[in-house]
Amino acid sequence: MALFVYGKSLSLLIRKALHEYFQEVNQMPSEKVLAAKKAEVESIVEALKGAATGVLVDYRGLSVEEDTQLRNKLREAGVKYFVVKNTLLRLAANQVGLEDLDSILHGPTALAISDDPVAPAKVIADFAKDNDKMEIKSGFMDGKVMTLDEIKALAKTPSKETLIAKMMGSLNSPISGLARLLSTIVDGGVEISDLIAKKAGEAAPAEEAVAEAPAEEAPAAEAVEAPAEEAPAAEEAAEAPAEEAAEASADAE
Repeated sequence: MALFVYGKSLSLLIRKALHEYFQEVNQMPSEKVLAAKKAEVESIVEALKGAATGVLVDYRGLSVEEDTQLRNKLREAGVKYFVVKNTLLRLAANQVGLEDLDSILHGPTALAISDDPVAPAKVIADFAKDNDKMEIKSGFMDGKVMTLDEIKALAKTPSKETLIAKMMGSLNSPISGLARLLSTIVDGGVEISDLIAKKAGEAAPAEEAVAEAPAEEAPAAEAVEAPAEEAPAAEEAAEAPAEEAAEASADAE
């Protein structure tokens, strides 16, 4: 009887030890799981390195419809958007010099990144105006973490497409004028050599008119010099009576 009780107790102890052992084994990550997580971290690292800017948001409270709208807007702007685990993002951020993100990596986190330096901040900020449930947590640009004020200021910057359109518009103005001129020449059957000769003919009379203008002003200059030449004669006429009066006075004495 004692032997039976002892054997039963030993069996229970063995079963308990085996159960605890398999629990620990199941809790330990397998090599496949570790390899998968390592690959995820490497993927996030490459995404962070290739992005000009990135914005991190807390998407809690958004409905499925609102989340879909946000994703569509970001996709149209060429922005990559995905939900990421904080532990994996923390590991990746530490590898690219974004350790300052560590303090905000809590709660749900989604990351919007792009090679366009303005698009992520602009789309996220515009969407947040009408959806106050979404929170902008932080962001980065050129390897440096940005404050919320810097993200808002970046969101007000014109997009790359807008800046390019303005620049092309200013460049196209003289080109459009030249194109219209050439089109007029072709449609009217006018030879470019004839147009140049016509322009030269119009310029010649103008140059002759400019050359003749000083010659017409010459008489006026001569008229100004005439009184100056007459001045000595007037002085001689004024001196003559004075001399005659002096001689008369001498005779009287």
